[in-house]
Amino acid sequence: MASELLISLGGILLLLALGLYLLQGKGAMLIAGYNTLPKEEKEKYDEVALCKATGKLILSFIFPIALLTLGGFFQLTALVIAGGVLLGILIVFGLIYMNTGNRYKKDGK
Repeated sequence: MASELLISLGGILLLLALGLYLLQGKGAMLIAGYNTLPKEEKEKYDEVALCKATGKLILSFIFPIALLTLGGFFQLTALVIAGGVLLGILIVFGLIYMNTGNRYKKDGK
């Protein structure tokens, strides 16, 4: 039981470090899809804005994962359900928001 808690806390700390790194506008090579684009396509995107948005999304995952962890540790089904539902909502919202509207393209290209 304690090892599961340590693994979850390690994952949360990893997400925190990754999110903070991306919030600085760095780490575009860690964003799936963006790092595989040809150089000509990458130049069409505002890399700093994309990194910051991805960092915010990753940081938003920490709270529901903490709920899942606490719910599992204390055997509180309500926390596990709340964490799972919130995590699902954040994933769907993040995917839709980040992939629509040309928010991260330079000059609306």
